Amino acid sequence: MDDVVYDRAGRGEPLVLIHGIGHRRQAWAPVFPLLTPHRDVIAVDLPGFGESPEPAGGYGIEPALVMFKELFTDLGLERPHVAGNSLGGLLSLALGQAGLVRSVTALSPAGLWNRRQKMYAIATLKAHRALAQRTPPHVVRRIAATASGRRALTGMIVGRPELQTPDTVVEDAHALATAPGFEPTAAQSRGDFRFTGPVTGVPVTIAWAERDRILARPRVADLRKVAPDGVFRLLPGCGHVPMNDDPELVARVLLEGSRWVTFALRPSFDPGR
Repeated sequence: MDDVVYDRAGRGEPLVLIHGIGHRRQAWAPVFPLLTPHRDVIAVDLPGFGESPEPAGGYGIEPALVMFKELFTDLGLERPHVAGNSLGGLLSLALGQAGLVRSVTALSPAGLWNRRQKMYAIATLKAHRALAQRTPPHVVRRIAATASGRRALTGMIVGRPELQTPDTVVEDAHALATAPGFEPTAAQSRGDFRFTGPVTGVPVTIAWAERDRILARPRVADLRKVAPDGVFRLLPGCGHVPMNDDPELVARVLLEGSRWVTFALRPSFDPGR
């Protein structure tokens, strides 16, 4: 899998990080240095996103599972821990269900929706992509130079947009606008697509962002159908992409989620409404 671009650093048990639709491996940059003293961290660009070329085997969960299985083999990883956000959270759960990983931590994962929620999420993300495609980079940079501008550009995606740097906003907008994998990945959600699990036999943590404006938070009863022995967490003050909102909290959740002892725990609290 020489064509899959990734960053790797750190020591300890391997932890693979998977970003969401339209994003890139740099989404994990705020938490990366907090994880590397404790884990061998590998942040990947999914095929068709970031710097990774489009996949030869197409898009979807099954091709992604094949890709990750090959990537793990090439990197010498035997059932690594995995964590993902949004689409990455969905793929992490699928990897857990397939028995390819040691533990799963999913941050606001896609796929745990009903049809109305799915249509809203996909439409919102498409609207953000269209805006990114139609706005010249120099205009994005000018808007992103102020906290209020960053809030206008990214307030639906993150909970604390003022914490983002202008460069991050500009580069994320470019990645969203130019990702060739966006449309074919979004097309995979047509029909009544929903991930129902169950994910068993591995520790599972599902953490939902409190200020998620893209994906509705499922009820704990529905989460338990997906992960019968899972640990469910809430990320206070965080938006759909929580890594920049509270890096310390997210890093702690990822480290706790990638320990074997998690499997023996019950939910710390009920994140349902």
